[in-house]
Amino acid sequence: MDTACISGELARLAHDAAVPGAQLAVHESGETWTVQLGIEERGEGRLVTRESTIPIGSISKTFTAALAMVLVSEGDLELDAPVTEYLPDLYRAAGDRAGRLTLRHLLSHTSGLPSDHEQPRATSLRRHVLDCLRELDPLDRPGRAFSYSNIGYVLAGYLVEAVTGMSWWEAMEVVLLKPLGLNPAFVVGPTPRRHSAAGHSVNPVLGRVRPVRQSLALVEAPAGAIAASAADLVTLGRLLAGCADTDLIDPAVLAEMRTPILGAEPFGVADGWGLGLAMFRDGDQVWYGHDGTAEGTSCHLRFEPVSGTVVALTTNGSTGIPMWHELVTVLRGMGLRIGDYDGARRVESPTVPLAEYAGCAGGYRNGEMDYSVHRAGEKLHLTVDGESYGELVLYENLIFAVRDLDTGAIDQTGRFIRDSRRGEIGWIQVGGRLARRSDRAREVA
Repeated sequence: MDTACISGELARLAHDAAVPGAQLAVHESGETWTVQLGIEERGEGRLVTRESTIPIGSISKTFTAALAMVLVSEGDLELDAPVTEYLPDLYRAAGDRAGRLTLRHLLSHTSGLPSDHEQPRATSLRRHVLDCLRELDPLDRPGRAFSYSNIGYVLAGYLVEAVTGMSWWEAMEVVLLKPLGLNPAFVVGPTPRRHSAAGHSVNPVLGRVRPVRQSLALVEAPAGAIAASAADLVTLGRLLAGCADTDLIDPAVLAEMRTPILGAEPFGVADGWGLGLAMFRDGDQVWYGHDGTAEGTSCHLRFEPVSGTVVALTTNGSTGIPMWHELVTVLRGMGLRIGDYDGARRVESPTVPLAEYAGCAGGYRNGEMDYSVHRAGEKLHLTVDGESYGELVLYENLIFAVRDLDTGAIDQTGRFIRDSRRGEIGWIQVGGRLARRSDRAREVA
């Protein structure tokens, strides 16, 4: 690869996206090379280096999944055992609803649990999980459908705590990170944290770039608390691809992580889902990885097990997602095929009239999150928790794209789903999350 050319292209893309700093790391043909540019925080003089850590948001879930799979390899956890075998207090709190859950459900987002608790009150993972199970309605029975759930990963983190006797932070460092030679930061934790780069809110219309602080609650750590460098992500990717110089996770367990879960349809975010890993198809190749956004950051990990190639990008700007998609195009043009999922570019059918979406307007609910679809003239608009989410561009088969009302950009797709029993519109799926029609929120057979 022409690293000088790639460095120039990365600088161009970062400039166009007004991203203050970025790191790119690639492992190919047995070698790892990195490129970094920019600053860690606007208004400060600290440059982004190879070792700079950036909040990686939901890629933390892949770290949590890998940690759990180390314990599976060692025989401390079983993928398909009810979690209540390890956590009997869950059964006392939620009965059969908790008794059906397994680690496989949690790591594949097929738990039926809602996404988030809006205002966590607890200070321990245990108490937070119990609060969620008692207070929030499930979306569906475990194993029936894919719906992205941060709560599910907090429960996985609590499961790790129960079997190791350590906090999630301690287990993450002792069981996974140190054996890999990694020293990432935590954006939230029980002890003072190592410095990490600031995220930045980027408004392309106004040309405004402002530092922002992370607001993750302590009890949400297993779902999003890690800050890492692109080189750190490549190390994790090599482990999960099975080409690292360690047997930390048994090859058969790694194969389980990379096996698509039947019935798990992460529509709009990936082509399939395994255990802590999304799947991205590129012709006859299947790439694996995860994307993550924290406050003002956007980070991306991809790996391909056959060749052992790993690619990671970290950015400390909120406009890093389109920058990533453009970078994928650039790297493909240089001969590096990378699996990616850009939902907005996949919609090729012509738009359809509003009449074909009869019955879609109304309220939908995922835990405490309220989705509202309402008509505005001859268009449908979506709001989430009362905040405008965008205009829905309507396509065939109840598939839509979301257009930002300020910028006009289309950056994701979603769909409406009919209730199999009634034939009526029963769900909306957007951002990987399902939301059930509000008047049937408690119907879980």
